[in-house]
Amino acid sequence: MTDPMTVAIATAMAGKAVEVAGEPVRAAVAELVRRVRERFRGSPGGERPEVLEGAVRRLLDEDPAFRAELEAIWQQAHVDASAADDGVVNVFSGRAANVVQLRDAGGDINIG
Repeated sequence: MTDPMTVAIATAMAGKAVEVAGEPVRAAVAELVRRVRERFRGSPGGERPEVLEGAVRRLLDEDPAFRAELEAIWQQAHVDASAADDGVVNVFSGRAANVVQLRDAGGDINIG
């Protein structure tokens, strides 16, 4: 199963742009990448995001304490995320069949 944190780390490690919401999340991704690179002490064996994603996932599976440390940084960044101008930040954790995000609705709304 692919998780957003692992994908963001692998994509950033590959030198690709990571689409994230706001400066707190960008800073967190940079910190996550720094910590993962330190653990690899060099190249994890590839430059393509999908190869890096597998390497990062294995690293995190092998070290649950390190995973928990990174997840705490990831979660805090999402809590700290804020919208600018007319933007919207939707922070959702957990499982749900349906999630609704709404902004500036006019008139009646029926969900069901």
